Amino acid sequence: MKAILQRVISASVTVDKQLVSSIGKGVLVFAAVAPGDTQKEADALAAKLLKMKLWDGEDGARWSQSVKDIHGEVLCGRQSPCFDITNDLQSAGATVSQFTLLASTKKGSKPDFHGAMGGAQAKELYDYFFSRVQQGYSSDRVKDGLFQAMMEVGLINDGPVTLEISTGPRNSEASSKAG
Repeated sequence: MKAILQRVISASVTVDKQLVSSIGKGVLVFAAVAPGDTQKEADALAAKLLKMKLWDGEDGARWSQSVKDIHGEVLCGRQSPCFDITNDLQSAGATVSQFTLLASTKKGSKPDFHGAMGGAQAKELYDYFFSRVQQGYSSDRVKDGLFQAMMEVGLINDGPVTLEISTGPRNSEASSKAG
């Protein structure tokens, strides 16, 4: 799994001109599920994003507080598989799923999205990931977008601070080759 974390002052998700979710100070998460990802990767990604030190402490210590430490909010984005458009739109609360994070642009000028898990499998694993973020923090502080919807995501970036985090076999393979 892969995610982009953005430290925000506020963020929102709108679908068909209807506000779906919004948060104040916290983290906007664009999450993507790849083929081969399992609940193990979802657990690791959820734990990592909740522990990530993105804010300075009140004592001035740099990069010393997580979203939980500051009592911030989390807006998660749901993966929207481009090859399985079933209009199965469901909302659990606010994370943003983003299949385009797994695009390959190595060949030509058209992105290739075959690196993203599609359909029901992606939804199931994303829902699991979202539930793990809620369980790891406070369900009323974690919001969600709509699965397989064309979303308008608005945000006021804080910093800006934008990080990419990922979990899964691809990372462990790269680490073992480097070591």
